[in-house]
Amino acid sequence: MSDSVSVDAPAKVNLFLHVLAREASGYHGLETLFCALSLADAVTVRRGGTGVRLRVDGGVDTGPAERNLAVRAAEAFHARIGAPAAVEIELVKRIPAQAGMGGGSSDAAATLRALNALHGEPLDRAALLQLAIELGSDVPFFLCGSPLALAWSRGERLMALSPLPARPVLVAHPGVAMPTPEAFRAIAERRGGGYTPRARALPADGLSSWEAVAAVAENDFQPVVEERIPFVGLAVAAMRRSGARIAMMAGSGSSVFGVFDSEDERDDAGERIRGLRMKTWAAQTMEAEPVARVDPGAASG
Repeated sequence: MSDSVSVDAPAKVNLFLHVLAREASGYHGLETLFCALSLADAVTVRRGGTGVRLRVDGGVDTGPAERNLAVRAAEAFHARIGAPAAVEIELVKRIPAQAGMGGGSSDAAATLRALNALHGEPLDRAALLQLAIELGSDVPFFLCGSPLALAWSRGERLMALSPLPARPVLVAHPGVAMPTPEAFRAIAERRGGGYTPRARALPADGLSSWEAVAAVAENDFQPVVEERIPFVGLAVAAMRRSGARIAMMAGSGSSVFGVFDSEDERDDAGERIRGLRMKTWAAQTMEAEPVARVDPGAASG
């Protein structure tokens, strides 16, 4: 039995993101295409001590430990298997905060996977997904088994898709953010309190190529966030000038990403955007789910 398991926690972007009508629960329904990136936090879970302890490296403010999604995931996991928690979670943060890239949700999913491996796989994927749904709307995607997936409602209804070929990606962040509840309110104000669904039809192979995905790429949050944070629009324009196949805002913002056909195009976009004094990260889209790594030198029992 291992004493330590590590799992990468990839960032996600939304290749399209539609905000639907408000549901009876009070939340807006969503329709989105998730895609995982190689830009990732590193999550390590170790046995020892009492309760759930959290250590964070990387200079990213993750807030109070008791509200951290990875801590909540660990507590939920141990409650589900009926065992007292006695672990330390180490997060090495690389995904920017308040970026719409699911960093906290990915950390939570990676924590669930690491704990399951640490305890000898007591829960199957369906049970892990149920825990994920209870933790937050983006968490299930990171446990669905594919780096590309369609999702509906609050993200709990998923259809895993075959990954697209890896492509270079550039991520840019303006250094300011618009809180997600504020972004939802801005969309509601823009719509005047009503919502008229748009008819959309995708062919069966409509998401099987980057060309097809580019044709439907859009983000309903982007216009309202651009009004508050003009750097979003400037970054999108810079990426398009450099040849991005897709350039748009990630999630509810405020980071922007571009998908390119070549690293040269991506690097050119990086130069343009750094001229806007925005921080950038080079990455690529993923073709497989990250593997849980058991520390072979930390076996016990």
